[in-house]
Amino acid sequence: MRFAPLLRVLGALVYGFIGWELGIALAQTTDLTTQSAIYIVPATLICGVLGYLMAPWLVIAPARAARNNLRAIPTGDLIAGTIGLMIGLFIAALLSYPIAQLPPPFGSILPLVLVIIFGYLGAVGAVIRQEDLLTFFRVSRPPATTRSANGKTGSHGKAYQTPKLLLDTSVIIDGRIADIAQTGFVPGILSVPRFVLNELQYIADSSDALRRNRGRRGLEMLDRLQNTDDVEIEFIDQDPQDTQQVDDKLISLALTLDAAIVTNDYNLNRVARLQGIKVLNINELANAVKAVLLPGEELPLRIIQEGKEASQGVGFLEDGTMVVVENGRRFLNQEVLVQVTKVLQTNAGRLIFATPE
Repeated sequence: MRFAPLLRVLGALVYGFIGWELGIALAQTTDLTTQSAIYIVPATLICGVLGYLMAPWLVIAPARAARNNLRAIPTGDLIAGTIGLMIGLFIAALLSYPIAQLPPPFGSILPLVLVIIFGYLGAVGAVIRQEDLLTFFRVSRPPATTRSANGKTGSHGKAYQTPKLLLDTSVIIDGRIADIAQTGFVPGILSVPRFVLNELQYIADSSDALRRNRGRRGLEMLDRLQNTDDVEIEFIDQDPQDTQQVDDKLISLALTLDAAIVTNDYNLNRVARLQGIKVLNINELANAVKAVLLPGEELPLRIIQEGKEASQGVGFLEDGTMVVVENGRRFLNQEVLVQVTKVLQTNAGRLIFATPE
């Protein structure tokens, strides 16, 4: 943590003050004399050293936990909770004066109870009903206009809405979405939920080197997208509370926002489509834009490895498509002109069979 040394000093000061008060209690005097110093000085030093050494458990760990919890709370909930807390404390302050006039011990205890109860009710009530509050204070806007293909603006009140595309963790780490977005083929706003960003950070902080590099690559891809002028990217704080898994949160958020999901995850792809969500799969896009070869076409190919059969050789096109060459083993590590004989489309991609010319 960046403020760890400062928090250690803070822990030493706080516990040193506690030791000072403890020493005064033992000496039974506030005057620092030779006799009282025997109790006050050792107690202050011992507690100060304990506070410095125990700061990671007493100060730094709670501060880190508070930071992580605050980061996980959506901004809307945080603002609504703060406003609700202020309103609850204001109501408690109004009621505290007449309540304080009650005979003891009620006059001294009940005001504190009111502060706790109304502060809690105000914060929780504002968070739960924040959508209703936003709807109540929302100012109605005039209907938007649309622009037709010839440049004219329509007045029917329905505007073209740019679709939202929710990015999941796998497609961000993959990185190809940045290249696709730069070409202008992304038809909407790239939206990154805060819980996906938190998962990326968790992966980037992993002790495993491979996972750590994958997480950092994902963060670099987001930074690249942010710095691309032709790409519109946003970070949204909405966090569905009815689920815990990131994939389930993405599906719930997509249903709420009527958004599409961009992913490379096969299981997420299937589950989302079963629930009627539009899914853009980068792997399917990559297979769709591969070069189309017909039987009888010829192409140069370098044979780089042996095939499963004894006489087969295997090469790859520039887009990664595997080409199995019959009787191509004798041309291993050579470039040869081959003729396409058959093209198969499998779940893993396109597979081409050929023979050497």
